Amino acid sequence: MKAANTGLKLVMLAMLGTALSACSREPAGPASGEAPQGPAPAAAPAAAAAATDAATDKTPGFNFRIPDKVMTPDTVETRLGTLQFFDGMPDAATVEKVYDNLDLMRGVETFLNGIPASSIEGLRLAHVEQGLTASHQALIFDDLLDSAPLMLTGNTDTVYCSVFLDLQKDGPTVVEIPAGSGPGTVNDAYFRFVTDMGAPGPDRGKGGKYLVLPPDYTGELDPPVGGMEAVVDGEKYFVSRSTSYANWLILRGFLVDGKPDAASAMFRSGLKVYPLSMKATPPAMEFRNGSRQFFNTIHANNFDFYEELHTVIEREPVSTFDPELRGTFAAIGIEKGKPFAPDARMKKILTEAVAIGNATARAISFRPRDPDSPINPGSAWRHAFLGGDYQWLANEGRGGRNLDARTLFFYQATVNTPAMTKKMVGAGSQYAYAVTDKDGNYLDGAKTYKLNVPANVPAKDFWSVVVYDPQTRSQLQTGQTFPSKNNRRDALVVNADGSVDLYFGPTAPAGKEANWIQTVPGKAWYTLFRLYGPLEPWFDRSWRLGEFEQVG
Repeated sequence: MKAANTGLKLVMLAMLGTALSACSREPAGPASGEAPQGPAPAAAPAAAAAATDAATDKTPGFNFRIPDKVMTPDTVETRLGTLQFFDGMPDAATVEKVYDNLDLMRGVETFLNGIPASSIEGLRLAHVEQGLTASHQALIFDDLLDSAPLMLTGNTDTVYCSVFLDLQKDGPTVVEIPAGSGPGTVNDAYFRFVTDMGAPGPDRGKGGKYLVLPPDYTGELDPPVGGMEAVVDGEKYFVSRSTSYANWLILRGFLVDGKPDAASAMFRSGLKVYPLSMKATPPAMEFRNGSRQFFNTIHANNFDFYEELHTVIEREPVSTFDPELRGTFAAIGIEKGKPFAPDARMKKILTEAVAIGNATARAISFRPRDPDSPINPGSAWRHAFLGGDYQWLANEGRGGRNLDARTLFFYQATVNTPAMTKKMVGAGSQYAYAVTDKDGNYLDGAKTYKLNVPANVPAKDFWSVVVYDPQTRSQLQTGQTFPSKNNRRDALVVNADGSVDLYFGPTAPAGKEANWIQTVPGKAWYTLFRLYGPLEPWFDRSWRLGEFEQVG
């Protein structure tokens, strides 16, 4: 009896299922008084079928098929090794690997992004080591910059006069520029442009008084980047405001008859720097001659780099650096108000990170991959300042900041000013650098090379070639005080067609001594070609510099 009842129930359930299925396939008739309805949309069955398929082909552990691009496999092979997961959750070994890698990446990024700050800090520390600790104390190169000091790609052609401003101690600071000064610039503690002085500045080489305001200034003056003219206490100033307390003032004076005497005298008698609060009784200027003196201005390329950067972060106001930079630095323990004290694990990682960062900066500088780097197609001569924007903003900012271009510049050079990116025919200066010969091989100090400088060099004032050491990015130290040639300072032998052949090697080719720059066997070298007062043929590339050819 029990079995019969069970069979009856199954028959009844089957009949009910058939009836329900039929109802689902046929539209219900219209209710009384309603117009007849058309057939159901075709999409409804398709959607139902898709849902059924998804449910049937569901990912294990889910109610639906989850897209593969969302999922993390249990095992992933990477350059870090094998990464293991339990349902997307990393195991202990994977967690350790990725955190070590994250700290390593942040350490490399801190090095690359921190170069401008540590570089200018290296310059400041060199002044302090020379006993120059106040803004009225200047480092001047009366006899030109030679190869003794370590200074990033400094030239041998102008008289440098260098001062560090301390706006935290002095507050608003006055800089009086003498008439006749060449290009001068003030940069903040991250090598950002504050103002120009001298020839490219608002005084246009006629001299004048500049006023630099500190970042925490709260008065009525509100100058834009680059400065403005304003009357302060009855006197006219070119007023600018810095984003940091430490600021570097660097001035250049031109040679007269190939000699530095006039420029040196101009700065020594006419340059004055003092707090605005002391304008009635400014301290007397003090000058220290840096020529023929060894000292170092270059940032570290080992773990000490992070210590140098921490000093900058600790001294400057928080607002000096944007949150992105502060976050990158803080991720490895460099944060204002906190000691930089990495544990043994972190110090080991950062020691590797700075080595990778240094190698990266050297690749960017000496083997740049930017397609705009060569000055001419197929040439070894390259642009030292890529992008045409002093803030390194690509495509008018649409491409963001060209970080590699910024690294390329600051790893081997100093001073940031819009004047370096402007086309100023007959004024200012232009640069090209080369690290290889015409075949793409690094320049070797044991070999001899010839460089032809064609006639009619497009330089209103003069041109020069200076040789540098790739280790220090400073002038190559050899038996020559000046590893350079300058067509106004040096008595060069000129070819019949007006061109000049320069020779580079450990010894001078016979009869070519006047046109020879010494190199060092066992060391590499590279060079910068400078044009002062560049003319149109340089900008339109109708004049082309020769390439380095090995001749011995």
